[in-house]
Amino acid sequence: MDAVRVALLREVLAGTEWPGAARRFAGTLRRSVVPSGGGLLLVGTEEYEPWHLAAHLTDEAAWSGLPELVPTLVRHRVPPGGPSHLSVGLGRLEASRRGETLLVVAPERPPAGLLERVHGARRAGATVLSLDGGDAELSALAHEALSVPAGADPALDPARALDLDTVQHLVSAAAGENTVPARRGPRRTGADPARAKGGDRGRDRLARLAGRW
Repeated sequence: MDAVRVALLREVLAGTEWPGAARRFAGTLRRSVVPSGGGLLLVGTEEYEPWHLAAHLTDEAAWSGLPELVPTLVRHRVPPGGPSHLSVGLGRLEASRRGETLLVVAPERPPAGLLERVHGARRAGATVLSLDGGDAELSALAHEALSVPAGADPALDPARALDLDTVQHLVSAAAGENTVPARRGPRRTGADPARAKGGDRGRDRLARLAGRW
């Protein structure tokens, strides 16, 4: 998603908590991947690999001059003969150490094996962040979690219409901004759909945006 669409999305969602929630989460991400740290690991589930988030974070790193935002994509299945940057398997999580940041993206409940590895990474001292669909166990493992509930019809409720892919665009764009607001409020940064105030025009615009992605 380009900057114009991100700006439009933020405008449509201005009456909800989503822009602020995404910025707070991005602020935590940005602060945890300081240049002197150990890097950013990005992992999804076996069914969902966060390719687009990896690409957008890489772009934001280049545009903002923050190379520490470039993630290492950790994969559940590594095909033989692939390039090195696409050949990092789950064993990398077991080698996590203090100073590293692990970002887990999971629309559905992660398998037990992945949760065990995430737990191990946290015990080793890594900072764990999660973008998830509301799984309580994953959120409990994370130092900071942004949960995205299952979306509703965008023509009916713009606050609930967002899916995890769309929120990833908000987070990656905010991570590359020159200034990211300091985190305030409780640790969990899930947005409250009940606070949506967008009218019919906003719902229509969000529905059109959703149709383009």
